[in-house]
Amino acid sequence: MDLSDIQVIRQHLIDPEICIRCNTCEATCPVAAITHDSRNYVVDADKCNACMACISPCPTGSIDNWRTVPRPKAYSTAEQLGWDELPAELSPEQLAEQGVAVGAEPMPEAVVSLPGAVSGEAAFNSAQYGATVPPWSAAHAYTNLYGAKGAGKTITATVTGNVRVTEVGRDYDTHHIVLDFGASPFPVLEGQSIGIVPPGVDAAGRPHHARQYSLASARNGERPGYNNISLTIKRVLEDHQGNPVRGVASNYMCDLQVGDKVEVIGPFGASFLMPNHPRSNIVMICTGTGSAPMRAMTEWRRRLRKSGKFEGGKLILFFGARTKEELPYFGPLQNLPKDFIDIHFAFSRTPGQPKRYVQDVMRDRAADLAPLLADPSTYFYVCGLKSMEEGVVLALRDVAQQAGLSWETLGAALKKDGRLHLETY
Repeated sequence: MDLSDIQVIRQHLIDPEICIRCNTCEATCPVAAITHDSRNYVVDADKCNACMACISPCPTGSIDNWRTVPRPKAYSTAEQLGWDELPAELSPEQLAEQGVAVGAEPMPEAVVSLPGAVSGEAAFNSAQYGATVPPWSAAHAYTNLYGAKGAGKTITATVTGNVRVTEVGRDYDTHHIVLDFGASPFPVLEGQSIGIVPPGVDAAGRPHHARQYSLASARNGERPGYNNISLTIKRVLEDHQGNPVRGVASNYMCDLQVGDKVEVIGPFGASFLMPNHPRSNIVMICTGTGSAPMRAMTEWRRRLRKSGKFEGGKLILFFGARTKEELPYFGPLQNLPKDFIDIHFAFSRTPGQPKRYVQDVMRDRAADLAPLLADPSTYFYVCGLKSMEEGVVLALRDVAQQAGLSWETLGAALKKDGRLHLETY
């Protein structure tokens, strides 16, 4: 065999010990090279073009791992799905045993244009407009203070509250859960998330991986001045076929009692952060439990307003759910002052009513959104199911174009200036 015929690549891999399964990488990848099962996120070597689009959005750094391997011996997605840890880097001797010439350099991967460079509706890719940098005025975020690998051990929190925040339904159940860290430092900002490590093992006898949840509380605590946080957690009680389902982490969390202990890692996230500029405008677009970071931002703004440190930036919320019964915090939202926050609901399954989604309501408010899009002091936050993302970004594009704004210019600026943040799953 001619050793020069063996191609060597730098294969892109995800570290299963650090990954918090947040889906950011898969949602960001422009060539659909990343996939997952119930345990691991993995990269298909036949699809990955090393464009690096997924690197900076990853909250933990688990995505930035590479191994030099012979192209014919690249790790398959099936192999990666079974990993508990990354394989060691192959030594020159091991590569030579596999037919690689000593000193062979990894071949450069092909570089392809990101979706959106091609004209036409079919080429639209909402993820390319999502910012990976925070607003310029955002506070400094501490990340990865506690974790299973490379950042110390988990931290233990105590449950101090667990209340249902939706009416009881047949296929849903959403809880507001408060965790207290006592004297242990756990600094957080609105828009960050944490990982909960469920106790026990999976069907294969391996410890459960952490599940990620966005914070629903302001930076100075669910209760001001206390070292505590809150989460909004929904457990699905049955699937689309009506079969009972019990998610490992969501079921565990929703059943917790006051006084129970929980293992936590994090915090995570350094870009989905709110601006600190007191005159900045914030437009929040969410569905379901995607309301958690929006609740956190709204509460911090409310506290600033109460203290006299709020100088009048607009606060607008577009909130979608199937019905008002499934919408978390529906009652408290109704009590917020109208001159403080402009709230618009969209319900897609109200009996006797046409289906309405958040993007429909956004188009109805185009006259108000257009000047906000053009204002560099306005920041947009989208959080919820992945299926909503494209419709929302398309609505922003349509609003901009109807107002005579260039979407190509504006979309690039929204990303570059940290003004459009997408957190969908």
